[in-house]
Amino acid sequence: MFSADVYTRRRQCLKADVNSGLILFLGNSPSPINAADNCHFFRQDSTFLYFWGIDLPNLVAAIDVEADLETIFGDDRPLDELIWSGPQPSLPERCRSIGVDRCESSSQLCAVVAAAIRGRRPVHFLPPYRMDQTMQVAELCAMDPSAVAGNTSTAFIRSVIRQRSVKSEAELTQIEAALEINAVMQTTAMRLAVPGRYEREVVGAIEGIAYGRSGRNPPFRTIFSIHGQTLHNHCHDNLMPDGRLAICDCGAESPLGYACDTTRTIPVGGRFTSRQKEIYEVVLGMQADALAAMKPGIPFKEVHQVAAQRLASDFKDLGLMHGSVDRAVQTGAYALFFPHGLGHMLGLDVHDMECLGEDEVGYTDDIRRDSRFGINRLRLAKPLAPGFVVTVEPGIYFIPQLIDQWRGENRFSDLIDYGKLEPYLDFGGVRIEDDVRITSTGALVLGPAIPKAVAAVESCCRA
Repeated sequence: MFSADVYTRRRQCLKADVNSGLILFLGNSPSPINAADNCHFFRQDSTFLYFWGIDLPNLVAAIDVEADLETIFGDDRPLDELIWSGPQPSLPERCRSIGVDRCESSSQLCAVVAAAIRGRRPVHFLPPYRMDQTMQVAELCAMDPSAVAGNTSTAFIRSVIRQRSVKSEAELTQIEAALEINAVMQTTAMRLAVPGRYEREVVGAIEGIAYGRSGRNPPFRTIFSIHGQTLHNHCHDNLMPDGRLAICDCGAESPLGYACDTTRTIPVGGRFTSRQKEIYEVVLGMQADALAAMKPGIPFKEVHQVAAQRLASDFKDLGLMHGSVDRAVQTGAYALFFPHGLGHMLGLDVHDMECLGEDEVGYTDDIRRDSRFGINRLRLAKPLAPGFVVTVEPGIYFIPQLIDQWRGENRFSDLIDYGKLEPYLDFGGVRIEDDVRITSTGALVLGPAIPKAVAAVESCCRA
């Protein structure tokens, strides 16, 4: 945990923003795999962690803004359960460690919420992302479950986003700790990506590093695949042949639950072919141009377009595209090869705060989501600010089905040379991703330097 002062300040800022009513924080409950006593690895709700810091199931916290009362509702385990879990600090002890004096039984929560409703006071809650949370809110607030999503608190959502978007030095230390683990994961993957080995062997090894070094599971399912043209490929059953590219998109969590998320593209067997090297260098250039463009006040949507500009320009030099580079960006023709956004916010969630609404987190009233293919998947478009931590993950993919569809529609044929794409239909994909802090003057890549230059990657693969 951070110090009690950290959590107290966060809650004070929230109270000032919301300024009236009862603010509810639903902690997560255990999620059974196939029986009540056999559960998935427990992960506390990130907003609950941010404001209250207690990483235990079956808790709800509430702030009565007018009365300035902060209460955690929960129950200590009975003795017959402690023989399975061992002795634990009491809930009142845990509450005191985060600056909270009031601790009540779970049975008291309904009465507190009911009193607020009777008094015609607003009850603020965030968008539930689990069915048990939806049912819990419905029961507490005496509303139909179908009405829950439409009654979330805009003031609560926006206050949480405002606070969590800007990372403190203590939070940055946690992200750096996750990246220390992640660097070992990525370099291990490079060394293990040899012909004749299954993808799952690499995944098992690097996810073991994540858990072994922090005691926490990875913050998202590892992507490790020789079929990198499938952007979120979670199949790990392929035998890796010599000369194929493997995309490794993986992360780790710090001891306090902060995530990291990096991607490297690995030549199976340790050497890029000349064609692979050409495309890889384009992606490397896209990332370099994006990083150079990043500074406070610049909309991230513009940074995405900088990366797209580099792709279109370099592909024109390679003969894969022709015509106006500016038009290739403006029309979205480049998205045939780069069909996703440049990056996303990062913090306690790998796609930070996305459960609060992607448009709330990544867009503004003035910067709205673009409906064009590719850029419509951009999770973050709003102006960057000091303290933001974002991923920068350009990629190039040759997706045969998409290429066939666009060619059949004669789509952007004045900008894309479809005939030149034939040799690339079995290429796969390349993605390079780092986690980046926005400073007062620019951008800083966080964590240890994970090899990404061609020579450095090849050297690590053969180490």
